[in-house]
Formats: sequence, structure tokens, C-alpha cells
Amino acid sequence: MTIDVHGHITHPELFKRYPMPPALADIEGMLDRKSAAGIELTIVGSPVGFGTMSKRGHDNYAQGLDELASFHEWLADTVREHSPRLAAYAYTNPFGDQKLLEQTAQTVKDGGFVGLIVNTSVSGEYLDSPRADEFFEMAAELGKPVFLHPPAEPVGSDSIEDFRLVEQVGRFMDVTVGLATLVFSGRLERHPQLEIIAATAGGAIALLAGRMDSAYQPRHWGAGGPPGGGPGGPPGAGPPAGGRPGAGGPPGGGPPGGGPPGPAGGPPAGPPPMAQYTNKITQPPSTYLRRVYVDTANSNVQSHIANIELMGAEHLLFGTDSPPLSTPLGEAVGMVEGLPISAAEKDGILEENARRLFGL
Repeated sequence: MTIDVHGHITHPELFKRYPMPPALADIEGMLDRKSAAGIELTIVGSPVGFGTMSKRGHDNYAQGLDELASFHEWLADTVREHSPRLAAYAYTNPFGDQKLLEQTAQTVKDGGFVGLIVNTSVSGEYLDSPRADEFFEMAAELGKPVFLHPPAEPVGSDSIEDFRLVEQVGRFMDVTVGLATLVFSGRLERHPQLEIIAATAGGAIALLAGRMDSAYQPRHWGAGGPPGGGPGGPPGAGPPAGGRPGAGGPPGGGPPGGGPPGPAGGPPAGPPPMAQYTNKITQPPSTYLRRVYVDTANSNVQSHIANIELMGAEHLLFGTDSPPLSTPLGEAVGMVEGLPISAAEKDGILEENARRLFGL
């Protein structure tokens, strides 16, 4: 048996309002095609609730409580109708007010949803924003995985004329940057029980773990070492064992560098204001990335190998993003089966990792 953690279906009413890929309406056909490929359970959700991914300039975040309640009633009924082949995430706006978040929590409990689905950015703002604090507190309390999906219009998409690039590149990169900001915000450290799943194989995050670690401990603004530690010590950790506090700043963070004053009449030594920081995490970012789960909804095998090297095969979940994508299902399964890992690890990606994470 294979479990697909990344699929979508759409409320019939939305087909009357917006152009939509027809596959989003053919639920029975989608499930039959997946069964033929050995995929016996698909977890679906809407990354826009009662909105659309296919119309530029549309405000997907202006949905009322009643509208979202109606959408989730339909989704819960649809899951029950197609059980055990279908399960679902509940959608919400992570910047929503207290009423919305309370409704979301109740929806998950009452509707049997297996997780939450939110966007990696909202109207150009990433999830490190303080506006998302209450959402992550609610999610951690619920104890359900949070599926991070790119929005219809990712950050910077207004500067991309070709919408195909918005779909296939811009959204991919929104997941990448969204994950990076989430890690640096300290949310995973403050909520150690929080389970995060990143769509589209986590974007390019596995290729950037080293650069994120460098950003956490930049050395190019002066000779004083990282803030709060001697040479080689992590920022915010205080003096290293047997050593002295670094010259870069007090324990707990501060501006990197700490070099000598600039020459008389010249620019000051050390970093400009934009390069000054206080770390909100106490370990290198790659430490927290190893806690993240990613799906396999990316046809690049090297991307999956990089994720395995960073996170371990136990943090990969089979996913197709189908529908709406017309992913060749047999090829998607075959890609996992062809990875240079053990048979047990392949079985984990195809089924057991999801079964464990979602408590199926």
C-alpha cells in the first residue's frame, strides 16, 4: 500500500466561479487511477480554502467564517463518502484572528481532519511574522502535522509576467524561503512537538542548509568571531568551554564581527545595521531542518537524495500534487523505488512514515 500525502480536490461551487483543472472535480476517477498504481490513500486539502490558485489578484484570505465552515463540512462529508481511500487537511489563514483559529481547531476535532494546511507566505509576508504566533501555538496544542503549501501568489510573483514560472518556480522558492524564515524565527525550538511537512520536496532547502548555518554564524564582518562565543562557538551560546567570551557581542546574540574601529575619517569597522542580528535559535539551522518532513512532489531525483542526506529517509513522505498536476503515478512510485536506499526505507517513504506521522 502507498499513501499520497499531497493531493487536492475542489468544492463543486468553485468551478462555477473560476477556471479550474477538471481533475479537481473527478474525485472517484482520481482515486481509481491511484488505486491502479498501488496508491490506496490520498490526503487532500485546499491551500486556498474556498478560493482559487488560478486567478491573479484574487484575495484568498478574505473568506468569512461561515464560508470556511461550509467548505470544511463539504470536505469532511467527501472524506467520509470515500473512506478509507481519502483523508484531509483543514485549511486556515495562519494570520487569522482568534475567532478563525478557534473555529479551525474545532473543525479539526469535529471533522476528523488529519492535519492543517497553510501557505508558506500570506500576501507577501512569511510565517516568521509575529502575526502567526497564535496559529503556531494552536497547532502545537492540537498535535496535528502542519502541511506548508505555497500560496497562489508567492512573494515576488507580481514581478514575474509568465504565470507558468509563478506556478513552477515562484511557488517552489516560496517553500524554500518560507522554511528558512520559520527555522530562524525559533518556532521549531519553542514548539518542539510541532510537526512540519513542506510541500514540493521542501523546495531547495536541502541544498541551502550549509548556507543557512553560515548565516547563523557569519564570519565575514570582522575578526571578533561569532557573537556570544569565542572563535567557533555558536551565537547566543555564551563562552565556549574553557574559553573566553568572544569579542563579537554579549551572550544571547548581537552584531557579528567586533573588529577594530575604522581609520580616522573612514567608515566605521564592523557590519552595517542590516547585517546586525540577534539569534532566536540556539543551534545551527540545519539541526532544526532535520526535524522537518518533506513530500516527494518533485520529479528531480537529486532533490530527494539531498533531502535524505540532510533529514534521513524517515522524514520523506510520498506525495504527487495530483490532482491538479497530471503526474504519471507509476513513475512517481518508481522514482522512490529507484532511490539508492534500503527496501525498508523505501517502504517507509511510500507508506510507513506517513502512517506513523498521522497516526493512521
